[in-house]
Amino acid sequence: MNTTGRYNEPPSIINLVGNIDDFPEFQPFRPHEDDGEEEFDAEPGPRGRRDVLSVADVDMCREINMPEHRTRAYDTQNLVVRRGQEFVLHVTFSRPVTPRDKFQLEFLIGSNPSVRLRTLERVTFGTRHRGRWPGRIVDSQGSRTVLAITAPADTIVGKFRMYVTVVSWRGLQRTKRDPSTDCYVLFNCWNSGDSVYYPEEQGRQEYVLNDSGVIYIGSRSTLLSRDWVFGQFERGILDACIYILDVCRMPIRNRSNAIEMVRKGSALINSQDENGVLVGNWSENFSGGMAPTLWTGSVNILLQYANTGSSVRYGQCWVFAGVFNTFLRCLGIPARVISNFNSAHDNNGNLKIELIFREDGSADERNTHDSIWNYHCWNEVFMTRPDLPPRLSGWQVVDATPQETSDGLYRCGPASVLAIKEGLVGHSYDGAFIFAEVNSDVIYVTQDKYGNELSTYVDKRLVGLGLFTKHILADAPVDITHTYKYQEGSADEARAMETAQSFGLARDHPDQPAATDVLITVSLAAEQVDLGKDVYLTVEFQNHGDAAQTVKALVTCAVIYYTGVLSKRFKEEPVEVTVPPNQTERLVLKTEAQEYMKNLGFQRFLCFTLAGHGETVYLNAMKVVYLQAPHLQLKVSGVQEVGRHMFVNVSFTNTFNFPLYNVTLAMEGPRAVSNRTHFYNVLQPQASFNWKESFVPQVTGKRTLVAVMYAANLCEIWGKVDFVVEAGPAVAN
Repeated sequence: MNTTGRYNEPPSIINLVGNIDDFPEFQPFRPHEDDGEEEFDAEPGPRGRRDVLSVADVDMCREINMPEHRTRAYDTQNLVVRRGQEFVLHVTFSRPVTPRDKFQLEFLIGSNPSVRLRTLERVTFGTRHRGRWPGRIVDSQGSRTVLAITAPADTIVGKFRMYVTVVSWRGLQRTKRDPSTDCYVLFNCWNSGDSVYYPEEQGRQEYVLNDSGVIYIGSRSTLLSRDWVFGQFERGILDACIYILDVCRMPIRNRSNAIEMVRKGSALINSQDENGVLVGNWSENFSGGMAPTLWTGSVNILLQYANTGSSVRYGQCWVFAGVFNTFLRCLGIPARVISNFNSAHDNNGNLKIELIFREDGSADERNTHDSIWNYHCWNEVFMTRPDLPPRLSGWQVVDATPQETSDGLYRCGPASVLAIKEGLVGHSYDGAFIFAEVNSDVIYVTQDKYGNELSTYVDKRLVGLGLFTKHILADAPVDITHTYKYQEGSADEARAMETAQSFGLARDHPDQPAATDVLITVSLAAEQVDLGKDVYLTVEFQNHGDAAQTVKALVTCAVIYYTGVLSKRFKEEPVEVTVPPNQTERLVLKTEAQEYMKNLGFQRFLCFTLAGHGETVYLNAMKVVYLQAPHLQLKVSGVQEVGRHMFVNVSFTNTFNFPLYNVTLAMEGPRAVSNRTHFYNVLQPQASFNWKESFVPQVTGKRTLVAVMYAANLCEIWGKVDFVVEAGPAVAN
């Protein structure tokens, strides 16, 4: 990076430095001209060697500090603390400390540490009150001294090196470089002075400390939970998250700012820019990597990225959201995964999703550029926004899935959820794009025989049909749609839309009567369907007029990706019906399992579309059906105590009438089971398997194991089991 003309010296951008040469162990006494520190007023003391104070040992007191800082779960040999909260160290000197003795602690982060840039923090004690980090002597018994230090609530987040320095008449004598005294400083949602302060304990437990969770997929009518191992406390994950910030060359001095941290993270979780973590792939060809559906959590992804320095293949939206959630929680930022059902991907910011049909009722994919994702996952983070009006603090949307660029990089947010709800899309960052994802109108466009495009129907309710996240008290969904948008058709909703339009979001489209204003309307419905079963689509025509109406239409069925993009259209069925005045006619169309199974591939979505016309109006309707698959069965056995061997059995029976080929299984559980895999060449119809693995739980409390199965000719199937681990006699003592 060329910094000529921009900085006097290159900014420090690497936190995880190797064998760095910090300050010399002995530094003759002189002013520190490079960092603006005043000269120490050291007084000449006794010149006998035996009286010179020196450091014999430093104890970082992990067993005392980490439970107090709620960081005990981190699998690391180094101290992990949260900023804004006091922690203690035990320093053993060569002799008892006297009031005449002067010593200090030095905490350094990155290269070329500087007091001015807050990358060098000096902690002084007694009457010498210098530096930003308060310090006090708690106790001194003999040569052992207990020191208390507080990293302020706006401290840089990352890994610090620590030295104990004795100030004598000769100069400064530091302890040797010792990696065991390095410590991590994290964001602190328990401290009201921190920008990520969260006011309720239940939320802190869920949004920072819960290392497994649920991501909701499927459809609004078939809401399914996909279990995900965040694993933010697993060995190596904290360093991996810091490594991500190093890769993007984020200046160390900026890493105290939560807004900048999450915006950088949003760009670096995907590989579109700056060699980020995950390569996105929405095809059916996953050669050279792992199918997104086979990941069970974030741990393997982050460790592979940190160990190789290369982007991991492959991810889709729920994978990006799961990995980003791990990154955020690991650094101490309250975060959760959000699923938006019927999420609009609007390319031009006009709040219009245009679906184009030919005159015969078939879809024109070539000229349809917008799309509606059956679901899309992003994240929310909880933080203050000093750059916005105070009431817009709280939950903020951040999205790591590479959809559109923001300030030149593929990233999104943070954007205030409340600002999106009220249409205040002019505020930073990317509020207009997110507003369109939950509020766009779906416009059905029909081409006449001359090629003219006619806006035939506007659906204002389809997009943003429901937004869900995991409940803080249970593995159950909670509907948070009301936090993003007012009720459709209400005065508040109209006001929010007007506000959004005043910021440049256009909602212009030809005036089109609503469905209730025309003489005849149509709707599609289907019950929940198990994979491998026939699908029954109910088509309902309702005549609102006083004369009979004849309708001619074409119903098509296609396999689609969850992004709404067509995979394979395999069926078209013409429909003609006459509806008596003021009556309803229903048709039930059957799609046999054998029709869609041979076209399904790795997808689970069938999209039914109806396009046609009555005597005076065009008719359009769409219904997406999610095909539900069976679950893997997981069962644990053995003594459920820390350090004791346990077993987990994963079982499945192939209830389909065809064999499954190249069956791959993966399983993991935070602080219990590292990633395990198993493989079967073929699983015949009605055949079963039982995969048994042993493991040793490392921590107490509720634990979760997650497993997923992926076959060459079938979409993924998953399952999980929860169990509680006790301390046991050995741990309790």
